[in-house]
Amino acid sequence: MTLQQLRYIVAIDRSRSFAGAAAELGVTQPTLSALLVKLEGELGVRIFERSNRSVRPTAIGERILAQAEKILGDVDRITETVVEQRQGLGGAVSIGIGPTIAPYLVPWFIRKFTASYPAVRLIVNEMRGDGIIDSLRRDKIDIGIAISGSASPDVDEIPFYDEAFYVYMSDDCLLNQSVFNPADLDHENMWIMKESQCMRESAFSFCKARSIGRHIYEAGSIETLIRIVDINGGFTIIPEMHLPMLTEEQRKNVRPIDGRYVSGRRVSIYIRKDFVRHKMLKAVVDTFLGIIPRKMISPALTDCIS
Repeated sequence: MTLQQLRYIVAIDRSRSFAGAAAELGVTQPTLSALLVKLEGELGVRIFERSNRSVRPTAIGERILAQAEKILGDVDRITETVVEQRQGLGGAVSIGIGPTIAPYLVPWFIRKFTASYPAVRLIVNEMRGDGIIDSLRRDKIDIGIAISGSASPDVDEIPFYDEAFYVYMSDDCLLNQSVFNPADLDHENMWIMKESQCMRESAFSFCKARSIGRHIYEAGSIETLIRIVDINGGFTIIPEMHLPMLTEEQRKNVRPIDGRYVSGRRVSIYIRKDFVRHKMLKAVVDTFLGIIPRKMISPALTDCIS
């Protein structure tokens, strides 16, 4: 079994067709088919089920492909580590980031990182926290940024920053109060994002009362929720880094949350335990540090990234 054979079967799985895989690899379909038959003969198992319309892995094939992807990932990391040591940063880096974090970091990160490291091919994908951990395990991404509390035996968690939450209220929602207390408002006027506010370690007492209200809208965008509040009244919760995006008039409708309530989130960096591209990780983190307010940065970050 060779690395070339492993790359070929991974390409077949990715394309789910011999034509697509052959085009990707720059070989003919007969060559690719012959190589697959040879490998299956060596292993004594059938890796793919073939039909006129599709190619899909068998049960044992899926296990072989998972191992093949891991081996190829390890080989690529060794190559990239050597290149970085000799020539500086290069190759590719893939980052997965939570959708409620991305709007405040990604636009500026792309600009700063690509300007500082033009030789690096940057790939950034928005994905849910569980998807980030799964992608790290499967070697689909190199670095994850998500809400804290998702570490696993094979994935390390590095505290990144802590962000306060604020309440954005409509004009008729007790704007005369300087601090927001959820007990003062009717929960039927509460509009929230399920994935961003009712998070692990950030469970607001008024999030727990979601079932009380009739007008609960679970959106994927803070901007959408703010527009809902502006038009329909009530209140929503926004992260601190959204404040600069508000108009001067909208900022008048923002209140801090009563200190008796948990009102913030911790964001962490996730990497595989076998991650070896430390120069790349430091370059990514240093770029983010130029975007995130210094007061938010976790003191533990310096100890973990050196």
